[in-house]
Amino acid sequence: MPAPAGWRYKPRRALWDNKAVRAGALILLLALCGLVILALVREQTGTEGFLVGLGLAVLPVPLLVAAFRWMDRVEPKPWKNLVFAFSWGACAATLMAIIANGYATEWLLSSVDLAQRPEADKWGATFVAPVVEETGKAAAVLLLYLFRRRDFNNTVDGVVFAGITATGFAFTENILYLGNAFATDQSFGHEGVPAATAATFFMRVLMSPFAHPLFTTMTGLGFGIAASLAPRRKVIRVLVPFAGLLTAMVLHSVWNGSASLSPLAFLAVYALFMVPVFGALTWLAIWSRQNELRTIRTFLPAYQIAGWLTPPEPLALSSMRARGIARDVARRTGGPGAARTVAEYISFATSLAFLRQRAHNGTAGPDFPAREQELLHHLWTRKHIAQPALTQASATLPRPFVPMPQQWAAPPPGWQDVRGPGPWHGPGTPR
Repeated sequence: MPAPAGWRYKPRRALWDNKAVRAGALILLLALCGLVILALVREQTGTEGFLVGLGLAVLPVPLLVAAFRWMDRVEPKPWKNLVFAFSWGACAATLMAIIANGYATEWLLSSVDLAQRPEADKWGATFVAPVVEETGKAAAVLLLYLFRRRDFNNTVDGVVFAGITATGFAFTENILYLGNAFATDQSFGHEGVPAATAATFFMRVLMSPFAHPLFTTMTGLGFGIAASLAPRRKVIRVLVPFAGLLTAMVLHSVWNGSASLSPLAFLAVYALFMVPVFGALTWLAIWSRQNELRTIRTFLPAYQIAGWLTPPEPLALSSMRARGIARDVARRTGGPGAARTVAEYISFATSLAFLRQRAHNGTAGPDFPAREQELLHHLWTRKHIAQPALTQASATLPRPFVPMPQQWAAPPPGWQDVRGPGPWHGPGTPR
C-alpha cells in the first residue's frame, strides 16, 4: 500500500532521549541516595543524635548558599541547577564517600600491624578521603558542564556550582560528625553543655564552614576556565578541569592532615595556608562579578546602536544598584507583575551580552544566531515596561565613559548581524 502524499518516515526516539524521562530518573536516583544516606547516618548516630546533628548542621547552610547566590546575582542560574548541585553533594557524593572510605579504611586496617592501626586512620583521612570525596563532588560539576552548557559559561558559574555542591556535602557530613559527638557525650553521661558536641560544632560550623566549598571551588574554577575556552583547544579544555580537581584534592589533604597535628600546628596551617587561600578566592569572586558587569557595559552598546536598546540601558544594566531601582520603580507603578517583567528583561539582556561576548571569543557555538534572535524577541515583548524603569534608574547613576562596541577584523563563526535573519529586521514590529 503506497504511503500518503507528504508522508515521511520518522524513526522512533528511544525512551532515554526524552528529557523528562532523564530528569525523572535523576530525581529518583537522588531520592534513593537520600533515603540510604538518612538510614546510614541515623544508624551511626541514633535517632536523638541524628536530630541534634541535623539541627546544628543546617545553621551555616543559608549563609553559604546566600554567599554563592550573591556571587551569581549578575546572571543568576536556574534554581533547578542549584537544587541538583546541592542534592548531589548531600546525597550521591556523600553516599559514594561513605562506601568508598569504609572499604579503604577496612583495607588499611587489615593490611597493617595492630600497633600501627591509629596511623592507618590518619593515612586514610589524609590520602584516601580527599581523593574519594572530591571526585564524588566533581561528578556534579561535570554533569552540569556536559548537560547544562547554556548555563555554564565562565569561572563564576563553575565556582557557584562547585560551592553549592560542596555545601550540600558538608551539610550531610556535619550531621554525621555532630550526631556522633552528641552520642559520645550521651554515652559518657555528660550534663550541661556536651563537651564533644560543643567542640565539634566550634570546629566544623563556626571555624571552618567554608572548608569543603573552598576545596571544591578549585574544581569549579577548572571547569569554568574550560567552558570559556574556544572549542578548538580540546587538550587544554580537558587538562584544566583535571588540574582543578588535583588542586582540590591537595588542599583537602593538607587540611585533613593538619587535624592530626598538635593544636598549635593545626592553627598555624589554618592561619598561614587556609585563610590566605580563602582570601584569594574571595577576591576572585568579587573581581569576577565586577568583570561580568564590565562585560555587559562593553557588549550591549552594539544593540543600543542598532536600536534594540535605549541609550541609558547599557549603563543601567551594568549596575546592580540601578537594576534594583528599576525593579522598585516598576513595582510602584505597575505592581509585582511589572517588577517581575523588569527582572526578566534584565536577565535576558544579561544573557544577550554574555552571548555576544562568547561570539566575539569564538565560543558561542553554531546556535548563536537562533539564540540571539530568541533573546532579542524576549526583550522586545517586555520593553514597554522595562525600558522606562531602566531609564529612570539610570538617571541616579554617574555618567562614566562608555566604550564603543568592539570591532572584529573578521566575523566569528556563526555570526550574524544583530538585526539578523528571521522575522525581525531591526527595531519595530515583527513582520
